[in-house]
Amino acid sequence: MKVLVLNGSPKAKSDTMRMTRSFLEGFAAKENCDIAIVDVIKKEVRPCMGCFMCWKNGDGRCVQKDDQNDILIEILQSDVIIWSFPLYTYSVPSHLKAVIDRLIPLVKLSMHEENGRVQHDALFDLSKKRFVVISGAGFPDWEGNFEGLRLQMKNNFGNPLLIFVPETPLLNIPEAAPLSEPLLEKFRLAGEEYAESQTLSKETVALLETPMMPKDQYLAQLNG
Repeated sequence: MKVLVLNGSPKAKSDTMRMTRSFLEGFAAKENCDIAIVDVIKKEVRPCMGCFMCWKNGDGRCVQKDDQNDILIEILQSDVIIWSFPLYTYSVPSHLKAVIDRLIPLVKLSMHEENGRVQHDALFDLSKKRFVVISGAGFPDWEGNFEGLRLQMKNNFGNPLLIFVPETPLLNIPEAAPLSEPLLEKFRLAGEEYAESQTLSKETVALLETPMMPKDQYLAQLNG
């Protein structure tokens, strides 16, 4: 099994990637897999030009000569695609958003209606691919901060596994290790669960998304 991680963090010490790596550790312990990690910030991915030449050519490639076509090939060759990134202004970091914008070579101009929503026809069969979204935020809670991202990811990837985690800056504060290490262990166990069942239970997702400390305490330390 091939697992592709698209790391959208611009930082070498990424809070979100610490969680993702723990998830991968658990996954690899239960499933024989080939894991590839693409640090998107290190790639040249220009904005979509809106030329629609990909639809005209119908070859699954973009006419721009940068690293996006290699990413498209990696996606097509992978069984599990993990989008790992910090929440930026309630959405996706701009360099990773460029990757998402330029996924349109994978679909056609033609459209159909499915479950009350009109969407483009697929150029390739992506129905057996599994998409996972892991996003961390500096906010101390979930409500009001991830709703826009949830809709965006569902519209892009159908029914991905979504894991949205608050208070992730604690992961890179040594003094917070008594709080962060248990969370990383939960991610490792979640990776094992995902390898065995190809999904996570609602209970497991809820555990991963539970704040590490009470909101008032977090805000007091942040604003200290």
